[in-house]
Amino acid sequence: MTISAAEQAVLDRIDETWLVELTQSLLQATGQNPPGDEAATVAVLSAAAAGLGLEVAESEVEPGRANLSITLPGGDGPGLLLLGHTDVVPVGEGWTRPPFGGVVEGGRIYGRGASDMKGGLAASLAALAALRGIGLGGVGLSGPVELAALVDEEETGKGIRSYVESAGRPFLGCITAEPTDLQTIIGARGDSYLRVEVHGRACHAGNPDGGANAIYGAATVVAEIERLHAELAKTPHPLLGPATWSVGQIQGGTGGSIVPAECVVVADRRLLPGESPAAVLDDLRQLVAGLRLEDRGLTVELAMPMEMPAFETPADATLVRITDAALADAGGPRLPLGGWTAACDGGFVARDLGVPVVVLGPGSVTTQAHRADESVGVEELLIAARVYALTALRLLS
Repeated sequence: MTISAAEQAVLDRIDETWLVELTQSLLQATGQNPPGDEAATVAVLSAAAAGLGLEVAESEVEPGRANLSITLPGGDGPGLLLLGHTDVVPVGEGWTRPPFGGVVEGGRIYGRGASDMKGGLAASLAALAALRGIGLGGVGLSGPVELAALVDEEETGKGIRSYVESAGRPFLGCITAEPTDLQTIIGARGDSYLRVEVHGRACHAGNPDGGANAIYGAATVVAEIERLHAELAKTPHPLLGPATWSVGQIQGGTGGSIVPAECVVVADRRLLPGESPAAVLDDLRQLVAGLRLEDRGLTVELAMPMEMPAFETPADATLVRITDAALADAGGPRLPLGGWTAACDGGFVARDLGVPVVVLGPGSVTTQAHRADESVGVEELLIAARVYALTALRLLS
């Protein structure tokens, strides 16, 4: 497609200086999760939106942790949802620039969350600002455009769970503004954490047969999880690759001379579209039952403390076609439609609200997110803002 004069008038209102300064302000706010102190970031974004005359509403998820909804009104039809999160992972070690400084250097803005995903939030609000600037009511949009900035994406998804439970308006589509190197992502794996607690019986290590070694039982479970991972690799999804298992943590025992009575294993299970987290947990429960650890004096407790669903949107869906064409018209890199091995809140929107979802945003989940000296390119921010504005104009025409 080509950009019309009316569309160009909207794009011309995207202010690079304002966009950079907003991104810097967001980066200078905190929001590390854990522990989950997103309030400063929410305050910056809320004030900026209120200054634009947009509708702003906060919804408390936990004390001091509020989801933020910023809405550009339109007609009475279904709208467009721009989705993001206000928390960032902890800073970590190895930084050569201030992690909350928002330093601009060489065309890039540095700080924790620059890519994941305060840059995406800033670009989304810049798009709303541009749309708001051409007449009242969103330049005749058939429905509203909402930016939902949610808490706790980096941990257990409390923000998105609260959002989908209370969502009141319909949407034609959702763009999750996570960092994708400006590639249109039409599918993403989901994720779940599984906790395996093995309980045994302690005794003196001089007579180990007098106890029940919980670490031995846990090791048996870990070996089975490794075998399951190898089995899953045989049936990859054409876009997303295989589902995976990964044991990330194991804790047990109190000392070398004591047979351990307790051991805890925490595993990550990546999910494919259509997979049920409950079924994954039930399958593991049946597998553990088949190990007959009770014959060794052991008991096992299983739980899934976190799950995020996968999603896949058809390549020929209206949202996909419009968004990808807008990306090309906005000066994007013209990458093919892709899949994402990471998980995101968009899976809940697809599963629980039945809304088509794409992931598209500035920055890189593979080379920037969760790393020291995280950064995002200023040109990427501008392109993302243009894409979001063009998609809104075309989807809600």
